[in-house]
Amino acid sequence: MTVVPISQFTSDRARVRFLDAYERTRRRVWPADAVAVDLPTTFGATRAYRWGEGAGAPFVLLPGAGGNALSWHPHVRRLGRDRPVIAVDPVGEPGGSVQSRPLDGGVDWARWLDGVLSGLDVDRAHLVGCSFGGWVALQHALHSPARVASVVLLDPAGFGRVGGRFLAWVLLGGVAGLAPAAVRRGAARLLRNATLRDDDLMGLMRATLGYRRRHPAPHSVTDEELRGLAVPVLALLGERSQMYDARALADRLIAVNPAIRAEVIPGAGHDLPLSHPDLVADRTATFVTALDPHP
Repeated sequence: MTVVPISQFTSDRARVRFLDAYERTRRRVWPADAVAVDLPTTFGATRAYRWGEGAGAPFVLLPGAGGNALSWHPHVRRLGRDRPVIAVDPVGEPGGSVQSRPLDGGVDWARWLDGVLSGLDVDRAHLVGCSFGGWVALQHALHSPARVASVVLLDPAGFGRVGGRFLAWVLLGGVAGLAPAAVRRGAARLLRNATLRDDDLMGLMRATLGYRRRHPAPHSVTDEELRGLAVPVLALLGERSQMYDARALADRLIAVNPAIRAEVIPGAGHDLPLSHPDLVADRTATFVTALDPHP
């Protein structure tokens, strides 16, 4: 049996360096009155942040691989105008959570998120997931649909094998992230990677160099799984996504399950949440508001 390792820092020094950068970034970009909660789960202590008022099921924001709750800073205030927002640091990603047990597949990720929602006393949630976080949201909708009010997917992972184009994009983005600010910002346009323009997130990214992420790659979502989705789903896909042919994926989603709404965003890449933050927040809020019961 293959033993799945646990994500962790390479040294205490690397951990302290990252946590210092994380706290500095949180103080700069995050709402000052957001409430941090540390929750025990089967797979490790999980950090989540609550913010916003209003009634109804909250938004629960799940970042992409290597990310954490702070990557949602361009969206959290807009989404929190009418309902609570909960942003999560997934276990096994660099953030405020600490992994204690491997997660090996979609069932484990669904169990982890179910534990987080239970600890937060959330009966139902609108899940918003970017890239790997989108795949996690789908796994929870498949395995624990009673807790899911809707799912919004932002250029999600889990739709086919990750190819060389995407890997090259990640590698070049990593190299550009270490360059001087002027070079890095110029590379953002060339690479279609808006993260490179975000000085706060890039400082945090550089501090993750001492972290080893050990999650297995997500399995590909099957047509059978898509047909079995019993919750409303909105998929926003970057027209120039480095991960897949966005238009082909949109056609597939709609053909397999006509209840899924899929939109291809012109000019956007896999960096969709940061290249088009206002569009993402507006589409997400509009989609969820339309699902609310009306008197």
